[in-house]
Amino acid sequence: MEYSYNELLKGKKAVLFDLDGTLVDSMWVWRDIDIDFLSAIGRELPDDLQKCIEGMSFTETAEYFKKRFDIKDDVEDIKIKWNKMAYDKYTSEVKLKKGAKEFLARLKADGILVGIASSNSMTLIEGALKAEGVLEYFDAITTACEAGAGKPAPDIYLLAAKKLDAAPEKCLVFEDIPMGIMAGNAAGMTTVAVEDDYSKGMRDEKIKLASYYIEDYTNIK
Repeated sequence: MEYSYNELLKGKKAVLFDLDGTLVDSMWVWRDIDIDFLSAIGRELPDDLQKCIEGMSFTETAEYFKKRFDIKDDVEDIKIKWNKMAYDKYTSEVKLKKGAKEFLARLKADGILVGIASSNSMTLIEGALKAEGVLEYFDAITTACEAGAGKPAPDIYLLAAKKLDAAPEKCLVFEDIPMGIMAGNAAGMTTVAVEDDYSKGMRDEKIKLASYYIEDYTNIK
């Protein structure tokens, strides 16, 4: 589907993006890391793991791993290990979605405020955005850890909007998974679902939940 840029942005003051699977192609990284991380403690990757942790903050995910897999490391140590395991990939292999950089540049040129609202760590968010040359386009970055709750709670989007001094109804949200779309909807914002290989099986649910659906950012004309 294609949409008019002016239609999407009509009456909007800010655009908020999730990071993983929405702005960058990175979901594949975490499957590899989960396999390696669990293998190091003699465990295999459960089939239901991704579904169980969907929408959780970085901290909530570490807490879940610690409890489910009886990990002796404390939560902060788990997060440090994940950051170390993922950083090189996020700064050298993770790339922006097609058309994303051009869309960000257009928003900036038009004076639209731009923010990130991600369940990932600040280390990896900033690393990926800087590596792709788009960190300067963002007016604020908000993590679910900072907001105190993962998605589908609206907290992260409400905090991101507050940082930009934008009313929820004047915010446009881009998300790739149902939990994220639900969070944007719960915050009273307009949501755009983004196609991603990881969530292909959730396409119908995403289309039903979101106001708009795009394959990539070249769908916005």
